[in-house]
Amino acid sequence: MPTIAQLVTWGTHYLERRQVPQARQNCEVLLARALERDRTWLWAHPEDQLAAGQEALARAWLARRGRREPLWYILGEEEFYGLRFAVDRRVLIPRPETEMLVDAGLAYLRRHPGARVVDLCTGSGCVAIALAVNAPPGAVLAVDKEPGALAVARENAGRHGVGERVTFLPGDLWGPVPGPVDLVLANPPYVRCCDFAELMPEVRDHEPTEALEAGEDGLDVIRPLLAQAPEYLRPGGALYVEIGEEQGQAVLELARTAFPQARVAIHQDLAGLDRMLSVETG
Repeated sequence: MPTIAQLVTWGTHYLERRQVPQARQNCEVLLARALERDRTWLWAHPEDQLAAGQEALARAWLARRGRREPLWYILGEEEFYGLRFAVDRRVLIPRPETEMLVDAGLAYLRRHPGARVVDLCTGSGCVAIALAVNAPPGAVLAVDKEPGALAVARENAGRHGVGERVTFLPGDLWGPVPGPVDLVLANPPYVRCCDFAELMPEVRDHEPTEALEAGEDGLDVIRPLLAQAPEYLRPGGALYVEIGEEQGQAVLELARTAFPQARVAIHQDLAGLDRMLSVETG
């Protein structure tokens, strides 16, 4: 049986040949999970040998990563806002920049406790659930048109003990939302079709296309979302939408057309890229 050090060396070279980013880190994470340990333990026990079942599992996972399957799909979960979310090919893997939506939502709820909240295009449910876990008691509606995504989101809500506070509704955008709301959060598809082929293989070949691609300008979902929003957003309400880094000006114009009297702004992420639209009507 190989030692930990031998398998790390072999696995790192295997992933490097397949152009996997951060090959050694990925190898160590997968091996640690196969051993039900953490990476620190690996470093302290390089000469320990793997059992046959552990080696087989680690090699199977490395083969999947070598085919550029996302690490988090192999592990079955990813961290978002300090919480662990189940993920698989039915949902996008949560990104750190999407935490901006949760920050904005929590800031609004501190000013408006008891506000009625809806999360559009909920996917894994990470935004709605992180909000429910960290906000004062209150109900959150979460909408997605994909049944598979809603199944994952419900699992995550149960995992974090907010299954009774987050209501999941099947449907497209505003369709299933019953009446006006105070706070809207959305991470819709916004990748331009011409850019889709240039995405990393982990994203292009494995994550759900319907949660990523949104037409020639990437606004096929954001456009109707904003156009219909005035029918649903109460006076004094707020809407926060994640956007693509090159969409700031176009989204700003759409928002100003829909909400000519509101405070409308584009916010940058930690990399200084346009990442979130805010619309505040009060």
